[in-house]
Amino acid sequence: MRAIEADESVNVLGAPLEPCSTAPMTGFFRNGCCDTAPLDAGSHTVCAVMTEEFLAFSKARGNDLSTPRPEFHFPGLKPGDRWCLCAARWMEAHQAGKAPRVRLVSTHRRALEVCPMEALRAHALDLS
Repeated sequence: MRAIEADESVNVLGAPLEPCSTAPMTGFFRNGCCDTAPLDAGSHTVCAVMTEEFLAFSKARGNDLSTPRPEFHFPGLKPGDRWCLCAARWMEAHQAGKAPRVRLVSTHRRALEVCPMEALRAHALDLS
């Protein structure tokens, strides 16, 4: 079996991609980073900090991120956890006024294919 080849690890600012979270372990590759690859159909590229409001929004849209799923080694998320979200889900939440804050240094540049930089910057935790 051939290994999945990841896209270059570059963030939306053009610098090396920084880790998003290792507790819980996140990312398409479960390496703590929002790395992606052509097989990542959901584009799990936006490093976001979970909020109660976003978790409820996502659950209402059919993606329950708060319930543990041990069979998938998924601990369930709680407010304050960082997670590599699907770019389209983050954008949907942004348009609904429910988007969680993001770490730009940990958000993969492929997120820009779905999320405008202005929207990401408006929710950035790491801009002064």
